[in-house]
Amino acid sequence: MRTPKSPNKKMPFYIMSLPSLIMYSFFFGIPVISGIYYSLTDWDGMSKEFNFIGFKNYLHSFQDDRFWNSFLFTFKYTIVLVISVIVISLIIALLLNTNIKGKGFFRSIYFFPAVLSLITVGLIFNQIFYRVVPQLGELLGIESLQSNILGNSELAIWGILITNIWQGVAMPAIIFLAGLQSVPKDLYEAATIDGANMIQKFQYITIPFLIPMLSINLVLVVKSGLTVFDYIVAMTEGGPGRSTESIAYIIYQQGFRQYQFSYGVAQSIILLIVIVMISVIQTKLLSRKEVGQQ
Repeated sequence: MRTPKSPNKKMPFYIMSLPSLIMYSFFFGIPVISGIYYSLTDWDGMSKEFNFIGFKNYLHSFQDDRFWNSFLFTFKYTIVLVISVIVISLIIALLLNTNIKGKGFFRSIYFFPAVLSLITVGLIFNQIFYRVVPQLGELLGIESLQSNILGNSELAIWGILITNIWQGVAMPAIIFLAGLQSVPKDLYEAATIDGANMIQKFQYITIPFLIPMLSINLVLVVKSGLTVFDYIVAMTEGGPGRSTESIAYIIYQQGFRQYQFSYGVAQSIILLIVIVMISVIQTKLLSRKEVGQQ
């Protein structure tokens, strides 16, 4: 007699994964595929009829000075944002990981900005830079701060960055804090016995265990910088003189203000490719330095 076949142990896994797969395909896969198709047309986003034009939108994007200026602004913005957020959030996580009184209260307070709407935070800081900062500049005698920095083409980017950093350090700090709490205390005790100082402990024990968290935070912050939009809409609307136009902002302008939908979609596909490439490269580089991978 043949023994009955044992049930497939992976079947429950496939069944439980099916709803997520369907939702992911419907809300991400299909829109991306549709976007790639429309980027090869001249559709304005409203007409029922459109023509297939191939890669003209992509070629036009690479020849568009406005696109390249926004690309340069976005990359400068992202570099400063990544360095600032990673450093500040790591410092906050280290402080919150110490035995200080009321650390539960401080964890709640510093995380509060993360639950606010980006547009709301942008509007609040817009008023701060318009009303509060100029008065402080006059009191301190700092000429560059005596007027609204958002109206200065050279300083406006720093106003947006300060706002983004203030709100953006909470989640990376939580991720770093989780990583710090996973480091075995025995390693620190052994290092202390061997005569290691605080810097050596941080360099040879803490950092290797934080590499996976660092990788996650880098992907999140880089993506946040490359797709910055809400703060610009709320604070500068791309001005003054188009000095704060990000890629995401001009994609919005092309698609929903100038009715060049397919052209904007082509630029969004370019941005998607750039984000994917950067994420893959940084993940591979950091994975080699994880504990157990040296």
